[in-house]
Amino acid sequence: MQKSRSNSNPYPNSTNHDLYSKRNVWSGVLFGIGAVAFMDEAVFHQLLHWHHFYDKSTTNVGLISDGLFHAFSWFATIGGLFMYADLRRRSALYRARWWGGLLLGAGSFQLYDGLIQHKLMRIHQIRYVDNVILYDMIWNILAACLILIGLILVYRTRSSQETGKVYSNVH
Repeated sequence: MQKSRSNSNPYPNSTNHDLYSKRNVWSGVLFGIGAVAFMDEAVFHQLLHWHHFYDKSTTNVGLISDGLFHAFSWFATIGGLFMYADLRRRSALYRARWWGGLLLGAGSFQLYDGLIQHKLMRIHQIRYVDNVILYDMIWNILAACLILIGLILVYRTRSSQETGKVYSNVH
């Protein structure tokens, strides 16, 4: 027996939005973490040679740590993309909400890297120069901007259960 179109594709239905609202954010967050971690590793570790993921040992240990970091970023990216594909298949992808999650994930990872890994744990610096504070400020301010824009997008696209409103998100 074939399902009717209305049962198989409840896309504009607010219940569908409520059900998959958080999944849209989490898919974006995972993809954002993975994408920024990948860019960090490719640009700052490999192309510019500014640092390794772990700089408190030999170059070989630094390279191994870069490989593990790269694997982490790859798994986060792929996990986010699998969730994205599932949301599309279910006609439950809300792009603005997903982008909000992406920016939240990207900014959160970057801020974690800049504050925890660079300053608190001191496992590496952005760049080993005398005026590293300038690099740190740019890195962390950019991270805070990404988080702020992501929060705004997530807030503006919150579900009807959270706002008490019912609306359609046809894209």
